[in-house]
Amino acid sequence: MTPVATLPVLAAGAVCWRVVDGKARVLLVHRTAHKDISLPKGKLDPGETLPQTAVREIREETGLAVALGAPLGQSDYSLPGGRDKTVFYWAAEVDDAAIDASTFVPNDEIQSLEWLSIARARKQVSYDHDRVILDEFSARFDAGTARTFPIIVLRHAKTVPGEAWDGPDSSRPLLQRGVAQAASIAAGLAAYRPAKIFSSTAVRCLATVAPVAAATGLRVRQTEDLSQDAHDAGEADVAAVVAKRLRKLRGVILCSHGPVLPDIVAEVARLTNTPISSQLRAAAMLSPGDYSVLHLSVDNPDSAIVAIETQHPSAG
Repeated sequence: MTPVATLPVLAAGAVCWRVVDGKARVLLVHRTAHKDISLPKGKLDPGETLPQTAVREIREETGLAVALGAPLGQSDYSLPGGRDKTVFYWAAEVDDAAIDASTFVPNDEIQSLEWLSIARARKQVSYDHDRVILDEFSARFDAGTARTFPIIVLRHAKTVPGEAWDGPDSSRPLLQRGVAQAASIAAGLAAYRPAKIFSSTAVRCLATVAPVAAATGLRVRQTEDLSQDAHDAGEADVAAVVAKRLRKLRGVILCSHGPVLPDIVAEVARLTNTPISSQLRAAAMLSPGDYSVLHLSVDNPDSAIVAIETQHPSAG
């Protein structure tokens, strides 16, 4: 086992942004102790997933409750003392209601907040790696793809094996490990602020989305079109499910089974004119409890998928 002291420090944050008079403004934090200016971010806590960390840290540093948009990449650098650090970033649009509800007050960690144009923000930040992330966001904004909504493709968590179960396949329950996986991904899934949750009718899928449904207050909508039994019988209309979700332009979780996931991802790709790539194929080849987020443009919904990411249950 690799000693903890030699593992990279993991952190997560976001480019918080809003539009003022047609121009993008991004949020910088002036850090008190470090005496620097940076994007809001913070370290992964034990038991957290990275999307969960990003939302928590932004709230703690800025007082803003945000939903994650598309990922913007990662920054890799060395800390004093030589330990490596990796920070994962997302875009996060901030509306007026979130600003009005902000609980920020200057404190021992963050001295002040500042909304700036991208050009001014590039000059103000203390580190080149923040400029790289700002440049990625700038390219998205200029291309009209900064505002996105997520199609979250979720594979059910670890389940009692078929050979160990006497009942119908659809009634197989989660193992205790699967129950823990479902709990660990709930806050990460909620970080994208989905508007609806759809699930296969199988017990293992319904149990997987139960924690995120509780966390978000959303009702789980069951459909045979996402079930493995209907898929194997050639009766599942995956295309109709995907097409309707794309028309709505709102975030959704689709919880299903390993054999069904490639059809879901392929249909999203087809309807958004996205070429099939190795990354897209990998997004459909999920282990139990994993989920892939396909980020689609709100303003250009027929354009290719803006970004793809895959997240996993917490290891701790």
